[in-house]
Amino acid sequence: MSRINKNVILALLTLTSSAFLLFQLYYYKHYISAKNGAGVSKSKGNRIGFDSTQWRAVKKFVMLTSSQNVPVFLIDPLILELINKDLEQVKNISHGSTSECKFFCVPRDFTAFALRYHLWKNEEGWFRTAENMGFQCLKVESKDPRLDGIDSLSGTEIPLHYICRLANHAIHLVVFHERSGNYLWHGHLRLKGRVDRKFVPFRKLQFGRYPGAFDRPELQQITVDGLEVLIPKDPVHFLEEIPHSRFIECRYKEARAFFQYLDDNTVEAMAFRKSAKELLQLAARTLKKLGVRFWLSSGTCLGWYRQCNIIPYSKDVDLGIFIQDYKSDIISAFQDVGLPLKHKFGKVEDSLELSFQGKDDVKLDIFFFYEETDHMWNGGTQAKTGKKFKYLFPKFTLCWTEFVDMKIHVPCETTDYIEANYGKTWKIPVKTWDWKRSPPNVRPNGVWPISEWDEVIQLY
Repeated sequence: MSRINKNVILALLTLTSSAFLLFQLYYYKHYISAKNGAGVSKSKGNRIGFDSTQWRAVKKFVMLTSSQNVPVFLIDPLILELINKDLEQVKNISHGSTSECKFFCVPRDFTAFALRYHLWKNEEGWFRTAENMGFQCLKVESKDPRLDGIDSLSGTEIPLHYICRLANHAIHLVVFHERSGNYLWHGHLRLKGRVDRKFVPFRKLQFGRYPGAFDRPELQQITVDGLEVLIPKDPVHFLEEIPHSRFIECRYKEARAFFQYLDDNTVEAMAFRKSAKELLQLAARTLKKLGVRFWLSSGTCLGWYRQCNIIPYSKDVDLGIFIQDYKSDIISAFQDVGLPLKHKFGKVEDSLELSFQGKDDVKLDIFFFYEETDHMWNGGTQAKTGKKFKYLFPKFTLCWTEFVDMKIHVPCETTDYIEANYGKTWKIPVKTWDWKRSPPNVRPNGVWPISEWDEVIQLY
């Protein structure tokens, strides 16, 4: 009897130990692994790579934003490029069906998300919850440039960036703000004096080196590495915008000072500005539809830079286009929207200039720019004599700005561009301007042969 009791007791102990071991295995698989994103061998059919620091940080961030109803969307260039390569396949993956971490587990220091600020309802609560979940967060604020033109509100600060670190990975949350030109804008990530420069490797950030402007993206929800996230519906367009997104503000303070002494609010001036604004907006829509880059040039660029407005006595709207962006249907496209061709000077290969007639006797002048080894130039032609002129500019790149409620391009190196055209005294208004003699960058460029006049000088 004693032997039987010992065997029974031994069997019970063995059974209990086995049950406890099975419980431990179940607990590890269904709780610890899910919590920490642990992955095991692929040969056993389990999830691969979900133990990475990057994936765990992104998962916690997604959980944080979902719990707080904060509609962030993924803008990380590296991850978006990887997703875009297999976009259709990724879109067909259901939640929880992923067996291998392919995107968020890629080695990197940051993952970038974006947020449209006007949709954020509880910023302080989100910040507290993030810290409770183990994130260390840095908030970057600066003055709201949209208010710089309003004395009573100038200096009001707004959030621009959040950087939240978890272990060795950081989430960069870029705060997008709505602008009146129907686009999204983010500010410069400028660190203030007491910020720990070693908090994260700031120089590796993809966003914030300068302010940026983007078209408002339509979003779609997909499952990436088992996590539901929003991404731009057209990731290719968003990725193409990133390297060309740099934004520069109008000089609001200088414009206010300018208008204290030289403001023109006559009926005629206001009527011209209204007509010029409508013409510029129509031209922008037409060129955008054609896929042609353009920028504010000549007097229109000067008006934006000096006084953040259209110069009322200029009597026209001036745009620049690189000659390599010329399209043969550009004239017909403007005619189709009600802007007849007034004159055409030059050829595509030399000194091309187009002028279209807007309403209320306001012209649209388009100057085509040619690139040389160390400079750029656009041409001019005197209709009566056939004389050719060349206007030289230092090389420049294009930035976005906001002008007359539009997101529009201007030369990034604006001061150099303006001084080339108007000299060092460009801040002083000049109402009498001879385009053949006044610009400091004008050079004689020969004479068109009389035999070519019918081709290069077309007046309507």
